[in-house]
Parts: sequence; structure tokens; C-alpha cells
Amino acid sequence: MQTLTLLRPDDWHVHLRDGDALQDVVPHTAERFARALVMPNLRPPVTTVTDALQYRQRILRSLPLGSSFDPLMALYLTADTPLDEVKRAAEDGHILGFKLYPAGATTHSEAGIARLDSIYSILEAMEAHNVPLMVHGEVTTAEVDIFDREKVFIDEHLIPITNRFPGLQITFEHITTTDAVQFVRSGNPGVAATITAHHLIYNRNALFVGGIRPHYYCLPVLKREKHRQALIEAATSGERRFFLGTDSAPHAQTQKEAACGCAGCYTAHAALELYAMVFDHVGALDKLNDFASINGALFYGLSVNTETLTLEKAAWTAPERLRFGTETLIPLKAGETIGWRIRTLS
Repeated sequence: MQTLTLLRPDDWHVHLRDGDALQDVVPHTAERFARALVMPNLRPPVTTVTDALQYRQRILRSLPLGSSFDPLMALYLTADTPLDEVKRAAEDGHILGFKLYPAGATTHSEAGIARLDSIYSILEAMEAHNVPLMVHGEVTTAEVDIFDREKVFIDEHLIPITNRFPGLQITFEHITTTDAVQFVRSGNPGVAATITAHHLIYNRNALFVGGIRPHYYCLPVLKREKHRQALIEAATSGERRFFLGTDSAPHAQTQKEAACGCAGCYTAHAALELYAMVFDHVGALDKLNDFASINGALFYGLSVNTETLTLEKAAWTAPERLRFGTETLIPLKAGETIGWRIRTLS
């Protein structure tokens, strides 16, 4: 297959940051996706509908002229989130749900949740108002090995939450393990998961080959090869519970290449093309439309996009670096060959 036409896909997990850098990263996502769910872990975090709508306007002002891209917003869930804010989120069509960050789990998660039982009344309100919960699923206790933190979160937190709130719609974000795949498949119908391109392409060896490789460092961290294979199988299965979420997360080069480098892989510059490479490699290009363009929209109760996008099997070289406000950004696969590219939108 040399060309592949998809319904215009959506990205159900992306970081766009804020300020001057917006205009440098937003066009990459807008070129490939009709909609994207924008993460709220800014400083300060986006905790209210008002905050989210103001952030949305800043994103819209950063779009290329003529773009039809529609940013959908997530609110940062805290132990102090008012129940009235849940109702306001349910009533605003630009707000998709709340994002749960365990305190200290990832970038700008200081305001996250330290004790999950502290938010049970909020989760109850979300269940009542049909407001989805997006979850960064890792424990942060120091004694738990970083490679085991997703599994422990499932056992200690996700299973109790799904049992206590069976009507709560939950997206298990950027899953990385066989355990997460099994949990999604065995859970209630309101549980789904996003999968990133970088977790499909790389295992944890990429972090250490030839030295410490900071541009492969993300959270959740890359896992063993058996887990990568489980993710590929899930993503290419056609099952409605798995869909595209890039978790594209830009950081300045100086913040990545540091003594304590930031977690996050920037993939927005080639996100759809990277997924196409994975699906092509395992002979599953016929499943990419479901994964990228249909499953997420159906899960969130939204219409599927009607315009199309065509990819062609043609090699191009990813840029060595990109502008990021006043800084420089190193994208994933910088200077490397990517085997698919976008040809047309219609």
C-alpha cells in the first residue's frame, strides 16, 4: 500500500504549553488532527472552566490562518475542585473532562492528588453529570520501582475506583504495560485507553543505548519489549477501547539535556506518520482509521470527522531541531528518516 486515506484523525492527549511557544507547536498538531484534547498541567494549572476557555482562546490565536482545528479542554483535578465546577464543565461543549495527576507523577503535577479518597465526592459528581475522568496512572511512592508504578496504580487505585464508581467514564492515559492492556479489556465498558506513538516504537533500551538518551525519557517511562508488543497488539486490534493519544510533550533542549532532565517526547511534528510506520510494519494499516479517527470520538460521544486526510509512503527527514519560543526543541527522531508523510487534506 503506497497511499492511505483516513477520516481526519483526533489526538486525545496532547501538551501545547503556553506563551510564546504556542505558535511554534500548535501548527504541528493542527496540521494532522481535527481535534485534540489539551492537557491542563500549566503553571498555574488550568483548574476552572474559565481558565480553560481563556487558554483555549490563546490556542486558537496561535493557529495558522484558515485552520479548522478544534481544541478540546481538560481541567486539572485537585482535592479542592468545587462540585459546582463539575456541573459547569458538563454544560460547556469545549470542556471534555478532568485530568487526574497523582502528585509528583510528571511535569507540573505538584498540585495533583496525594490521596485518592480525598476526591471521592468529586468523582461521584462526575459520574452523576457524565463528565469523563482522564488518568495518569502511576503511583509516586519512592519505594515502588519506576517500571512497576503503572501496575501498582492499577491494583491499588484504578480497580477500587472502577468498582466504587461503575458509571464513571475513565480514560487510562498513555498506557505502557501488558497489565494496563489487560485491565482495559477486563474493565467495565466505560474504561478505555490512549496509546502513544513513542511507546509503540521504543522499549526501555532506547533510553540507554550509547549513553543516557534524554530525548527518549518520558513518563510513564518506556518499558520492556514484551510490553511494547502488547501495546502494538492492542492498538492494531481494532477494539474500540484503544485510541490515539500522542502525549506529545515539548520541552526546551536545555531542560531535556540537563542534570535532571524533564520527562516528555515531542512527536507532534510527525505524530500521524509515526503511527502509520508502526501499523505498516505489522501489516495493520487497515486498522489505523479505527484507532486514529473513530474509536476516541465514539468513546467520548462525539461525531466522527467527515473530512479526510491522505498519507503516502514516502521517506522524509525529520528536522534536527525546532523553534520553541525563545528556545530550541529537539523532536523525536530528529534527523532520522520517517517512512510516511501527509499528502493531502480534503
